[in-house]
Amino acid sequence: MKCATLLLSLLLFSATVDGQTLDVSGYVALRGINGSGPASWLEEGNGRLPAGGDENEGAAVAQLGVTWQPVRWFDVHVSGAARQEPEDARGTAAGFVEAYADLRAVFTRDQIQLRAGQFFLPTSRENRGELWTSPYSINFSALNSWIGEEFRPIGVDLEWRHEFGVNALTTGATVFRGNDTMGTLLAWRGWTIGNRLTVYDEVLPLSAESLPRLFPRQQDGTTPFREDLDGKTGFAARARWSMPERGMIQVAHVDNQGDRRLWGDEYSWITRFSVISAEVGRTDSFTAAAEYLDGDTGMGFRGSPWVQMDFYAAYLLLSQKYGRNRWTARYDQFDNTEKDFSRAENNSEDGRAWTFAWLFDVTAKTRLGLEFTQVTGERVALGDAPSFDGRNVTVELRYSF
Repeated sequence: MKCATLLLSLLLFSATVDGQTLDVSGYVALRGINGSGPASWLEEGNGRLPAGGDENEGAAVAQLGVTWQPVRWFDVHVSGAARQEPEDARGTAAGFVEAYADLRAVFTRDQIQLRAGQFFLPTSRENRGELWTSPYSINFSALNSWIGEEFRPIGVDLEWRHEFGVNALTTGATVFRGNDTMGTLLAWRGWTIGNRLTVYDEVLPLSAESLPRLFPRQQDGTTPFREDLDGKTGFAARARWSMPERGMIQVAHVDNQGDRRLWGDEYSWITRFSVISAEVGRTDSFTAAAEYLDGDTGMGFRGSPWVQMDFYAAYLLLSQKYGRNRWTARYDQFDNTEKDFSRAENNSEDGRAWTFAWLFDVTAKTRLGLEFTQVTGERVALGDAPSFDGRNVTVELRYSF
């Protein structure tokens, strides 16, 4: 309701201002999923895929984005998501994904942009489509699935781009708040393969088997994006060297500077990670892309229930576009390593995943997709049955506008 009210207000306001543009984009997708393995984490199971439990499930999702540009150097962007998921899935049916404003200054070889609001950092080599979608597959890598679930800065970002002939250097710095619980899902649930973007103020489930009883206030789940808890400001920095039509290399670092303390019903986790990524080729033909993320997260303090964990995730993606067809293969590897060795559970896990996708452009706006995803791995905290092996076969029909 809030999304609809805001979007309607933008549309009405646009009619009163001359010399401005209003761009509306989005998609509606219907999915059928055949799943195997443990029940999905969205149903409070231990599965790492959208569907599990040896069942056939249906789902629908829609994303809508509105960009209003009253003048060339300023614009406002708002986007949201709505979804229909299986009956047992927990979460919010609709809400905001991003909401930010941009100021730009363009010179002969330089461009400066100031962004304020809630937004994705422009670092993913996979989620390059509008509304942070992937042109390569239906489900994202483990690395970007986690970013979509638990990390989206609420703050200010300053980006500078300088051209050296046809090549360019882009640097950026961000200060943010409101991402204090980042690390909760990664430590107490583990890595997943999916395409779900957490909306603002959404509560996500934590498996009863994964969450220790030593943390009773977390039993209702975790809220990745909400008002700031500890009053501390996180930061991020990035740099990218790009060569048009050939490739790029990029590095980024993020530190939310959480204070590890309990605030009401949730902890403020301290989570830090770095990402190295590279890409060669072109999106409209052949593309090879890879990202490697390495970091650590923790909450609480020694002598009381606490968590400290190292983690990493990496993927290699190969994609070929030919005519109306796109074929994509992706390999994922991910790992959590226990570092606290406290009386809480052991957070260690390791896993890997294969994804094969075929996307077919039925028309310029309609896309048919077929995807196979296999996840294998083990989590120590699951005891005598540590495996979370599973597979999904997904059929999707998507209409974009």
